Amino acid sequence: MILLAVLFLCFISSYSASVKGHTTGLSLNNDRLYKLTYSTEVFLDRGKGNLQDSVGYRISSNVDVVLLWRSPDGDDDQLIQIMIKDVKVENVNQQRGEKSIFKGKKPSQIIRKENLEALQRPVLLHLVNGKIKEFYSYQNEPVAIENLKRGLASLLQMQLSSGTTNEVDISGDCKVTYQAHQDKVIKIKALDSCKTESSGFTTLNPVLGVTSKATSVTTYKIEDSFVVAVLAEEIHALRLNFLQTIAGKILSKQKLELKTTEAGPRLMPGKQVAAIIKAVDSKYTAIPIVGQVFESECKGCPSLSEHWQSIRKHLQPDNLSKAEAVRSFLTFIKHLRTAKKEEILQILKAENKEVLPQLVDAVTSAQTPDSLDAILDFLDFKSDSSIILQERFLYACGFASHPDEELLRALVSKFKGSFGSNDIRESVMIIIGALVRKLCQNEGCKLKGVVEAKKLILGGLEKAEKKEDKMMYLLALKNARLPEGIPLLLKYAETGEGSLSHLATTTLQRYDAPFITDEVKKTMNRIYHQNHKVHEKTVRTTAAAIILNNNPSYMEVKNILLSIGELPKEMNKYMLSIVQDILRFEMPASKMVRRVLKEMFAHNYDRFSKSGSSSAYTGYIERSPHSASTYSLDILYSGSGILRRSNLNIFQYVRKNPLHSIQVVIEAQGLETLIAATPDEGEENLDSYAGLSALLFDVQLRPVTFFNGYSDLMAKMLSASSDPMSVVKGLILLIDHSQELQLQSGLKANMDVQGGLAIDISGSMEFSLWYRESKTRVKNQVTVVITGDITVDSSFVKAGLEVGVETEAGLEFISTVQFSQYPFLVCLQMDRDGIPYRQFETKYERLSTGRGYVSRKRKESLVAGAEFPLHQENSEMCKAVFPPQPESSSSGWF
Repeated sequence: MILLAVLFLCFISSYSASVKGHTTGLSLNNDRLYKLTYSTEVFLDRGKGNLQDSVGYRISSNVDVVLLWRSPDGDDDQLIQIMIKDVKVENVNQQRGEKSIFKGKKPSQIIRKENLEALQRPVLLHLVNGKIKEFYSYQNEPVAIENLKRGLASLLQMQLSSGTTNEVDISGDCKVTYQAHQDKVIKIKALDSCKTESSGFTTLNPVLGVTSKATSVTTYKIEDSFVVAVLAEEIHALRLNFLQTIAGKILSKQKLELKTTEAGPRLMPGKQVAAIIKAVDSKYTAIPIVGQVFESECKGCPSLSEHWQSIRKHLQPDNLSKAEAVRSFLTFIKHLRTAKKEEILQILKAENKEVLPQLVDAVTSAQTPDSLDAILDFLDFKSDSSIILQERFLYACGFASHPDEELLRALVSKFKGSFGSNDIRESVMIIIGALVRKLCQNEGCKLKGVVEAKKLILGGLEKAEKKEDKMMYLLALKNARLPEGIPLLLKYAETGEGSLSHLATTTLQRYDAPFITDEVKKTMNRIYHQNHKVHEKTVRTTAAAIILNNNPSYMEVKNILLSIGELPKEMNKYMLSIVQDILRFEMPASKMVRRVLKEMFAHNYDRFSKSGSSSAYTGYIERSPHSASTYSLDILYSGSGILRRSNLNIFQYVRKNPLHSIQVVIEAQGLETLIAATPDEGEENLDSYAGLSALLFDVQLRPVTFFNGYSDLMAKMLSASSDPMSVVKGLILLIDHSQELQLQSGLKANMDVQGGLAIDISGSMEFSLWYRESKTRVKNQVTVVITGDITVDSSFVKAGLEVGVETEAGLEFISTVQFSQYPFLVCLQMDRDGIPYRQFETKYERLSTGRGYVSRKRKESLVAGAEFPLHQENSEMCKAVFPPQPESSSSGWF
């Protein structure tokens, strides 16, 4: 978390600012010069409360304030001159000692002579009823210096009565609440209400997003009816939701105190303030009081090309499993976001084919207009020679942290063109669905581009004639999850042929509970109980899952339980395992299931003793008070012992917010003829097929096919290798939060959190007629780097805090089936390797001249490999047939 401190200081001594009844705000006495001291200081730390561990700096000065003019029509219309003098810059941490970056340096050396001169030039402030009407300064002054003067001037804005109002100051147009007491006035600014033009973006998913909190309190001290000091404190805190070690805060303080008053210049006569300002100095001009954006000069910073050359070796294919690759990926994205199209395009055209896929990942993830234009110019979708690059681009679009309408429009335009590969055409439509979902989540459902894309998906699904096109639009709808698409999904689910019906039901399964209406559940009940037609087991079990996961009624649960025993053998066992898993894991439906099981007709030995090898199991990977990671594995076999469906899911929860991190589904059908077995009911005419479908971070990807058709199957069997097929491989920008903050002191703060990963998900299916054995394997290999970067910049001195973690993890699932006899033997293994876990912390203070202080900390640990429980039966019998499994994995034969 980040803490920013808005420091609101207003003054006026027992001789200067009266709070008596005739004024609504601060009022200066005539012909007096007010001598004040002013300081603003900023602290950066990880939110642990120990300021001695902070980095930061303090800017202090003397301030002269004088009333130049008061309107003859009212005391509360005033023109004030403010002049800063005797400026000092120093550490906030007094323990720095000899390591202080300010030691031995004069203010003119730290701030630079021209900046110091600008800072000490006076400004004018026009106050009406205590509120800022205009702020006057000289033209062409450095923006950062003007912001410091804005921060001081904003402190003079206040009211003396309780109430809530809107004020415009350096922070923007903000809602403020005043609480008036006898000896003080407290001003509370709602920082989240401030309207500014500052840029920023964040990851939409709450699990991958950040939680920030900001407070601003200013206290005006009053003695004998006069304001004598102002103390302001602003705090901004930030933390990453699912990993709270990525946290930080900024504490900003301001203090303004009256020291003395003395005789000052007489009031200038006149009725119009404009004439008075011109008489003071005709060079004064009105400028906004709201803080303005500035960029610090970067001395010696490499160009985009130079930066790329320094990191490209880390992005070679052989290095992608290392944390350095992900770290280089994240830093390059930051550089790309300031680059022009021509620079990006030049690097793309000059790179070789080995590194190009990683470069495409980075350019697409930058998500700027220039990077999008460059990558679209570079890729030729009419050619089939760069399919890998096209797919990497599309996947990066699907995982975009903050996509905009232009990206969606670009993909819609591409879809309407021609393609060199039909697979790429399908991927474009599937990713269009993902972008529609993300834009709708960000209140963009009514954008013209989104409306056009929604019509394209729904219209295409309604009019499609080819099975391949229907599947494509269903997959797009699976990502988009449009409520208006539910009637079409119900139609395909109930009346469509096998694979279409199954895809439609799995699409419905992804909808949130409010969209699973009574009408949807009635259709799912008809499918499960086969009231109108016979359905495949995969369709029926998915329909049952939709019912049980969405507040099932007593009769719905009762009818599902009564069906167990009347189903095909393996489906009996599968549904029994589903019910037992609901009870064991205390899922929401467990209360209703227990209620039904109190009746003997549903809970009896005959029903709960069905044999078979299909199973379902849910467990925890990690669990803490505020978050959890769960895995679930369900496997459905045909009656002949051949895998029908294997479904592995991993969810991440932060409080009640879910993220579907990974889903890998392996499906097979029509293989019974290979072993002269009888197909199950409703599956007699299925073509031979096996494939893998993956969902990653809530985005459905294009499925891959192992084989399709008997001839393809035989060809693959004769030429097959045990090498896995890659489902998705690449670099992903998963967490992306950037926020620019204007502190009331005039300092600029930035808060960035980035998380990237190199991922490789692969799957394989092996089938041996000789040994009458089949084996499926799913392997997930991930390298993760997360960084948080908090800075406060004055243009001449910068303080920063960087925190980070990195790790490499692997998860592998293997299922082996021996179907030489019935009941056949099944072995399940799920193994997580030991995980190295590294944490970093860097704190620094740096002058624009180059001198700096840096403190680094590093901590390493190893999380032991884990064995995940799986549904285990008949393990002793399996051990007699197969050798024991290694201790590093969890396995069971049943």
